[in-house]
Amino acid sequence: MAKRKPVFKMISYGEYSQWERESSDIPKILDFTTRIEAEIGTEFGYVLHIAGGKGEAVSFKIEHPPFKNEDGNTAPPFEGEQFVRTNDFRFYLGDCVWEPLDDKLGNWELTTYHKGKVVARKVFELVKK
Repeated sequence: MAKRKPVFKMISYGEYSQWERESSDIPKILDFTTRIEAEIGTEFGYVLHIAGGKGEAVSFKIEHPPFKNEDGNTAPPFEGEQFVRTNDFRFYLGDCVWEPLDDKLGNWELTTYHKGKVVARKVFELVKK
């Protein structure tokens, strides 16, 4: 019998409550929007529901406006991988605005991939609050 493919569905996107990165809890949605009125500490992104994907992995990429990293170089896109731990899995992909604010303003493109194929993508426009 062939293995079923996981099903991916974006269940929310926009501005969220603060996310505790060490917690398994997903942050709470505050506003469904792609235009984020940003200030230091604003959390934004999306939640992806993955059904039937236990044991699989998804990769992600966050493309952001050009800003300098600690070494003074332009920071590359953020990339990573997430292991799907259950057959009813919720994956939060997002970021939080940090100082200085001005170089974080602009378009942020968040993309999730499964086996090299795009399964979710959302572009957020960060503007000063």
